[in-house]
Amino acid sequence: MNLPDKQKKILAEFLEGLKKIYKENLISVILYGSAVAGGFSRIFSNLNLLVIMKDVSLSVLVKCDKLIRRYPGIQALFFTPEYIYSSLDTFPIEFLDIKDSYRVLYGEDILKDLNIDAKNLRFQCEHELKIKLVGLRHIYLKIHRSRHALAFALSSSFTSLLHILRNVLRIKGRQPPTKKEEILEELSSEFDIDLDIWGRLFKLKQGKLRLNRNELETLYIDFIRDLENLVEAIDKL
Repeated sequence: MNLPDKQKKILAEFLEGLKKIYKENLISVILYGSAVAGGFSRIFSNLNLLVIMKDVSLSVLVKCDKLIRRYPGIQALFFTPEYIYSSLDTFPIEFLDIKDSYRVLYGEDILKDLNIDAKNLRFQCEHELKIKLVGLRHIYLKIHRSRHALAFALSSSFTSLLHILRNVLRIKGRQPPTKKEEILEELSSEFDIDLDIWGRLFKLKQGKLRLNRNELETLYIDFIRDLENLVEAIDKL
């Protein structure tokens, strides 16, 4: 883990706290996300943990309430193994993302042998993309006269859409990259997407591109058209 010493100390203290509180009920503690993959920011990033236990009833979870409040920079999800196994068909994107970058801090590696069905992954990708598309269409009439609102809608949708589309590459049998530019390149090799549109969105998100209202509206319309074509292609997979 390429983490600052302060975050390493926080993790160690939190782990010891969990072990003291839950003893034999604790199966494993797994760190995932930017703290493992890289790109961790002391200002913007959380320490994301999966805490796997035999029993996660509320009367059990409340025992670590003081520990959780003591370390607000830690975002812990508490699961039983059974809950994870039964949720792979519902949250394939989330569990595949976790499997990409994780480290077992304590106990069993229950993620190692998780098997995600590609059909469930395709269904979730299509479902979430269509929801995003409906939302972007819905707000267009309300915001198309506002430069600020158009810029915000485009910028805020870019990252979440790219996160979903990164997982679409898995459906095509590819191990998706993590860098946004590389994800776009991979997508363009598998689907007929307009790289100029997506590249301009990326620059807008980064604050490297400033457009007037008319230019933003044109980009918004072109983006929706390209996204519609992409969703149609994914629907046929």
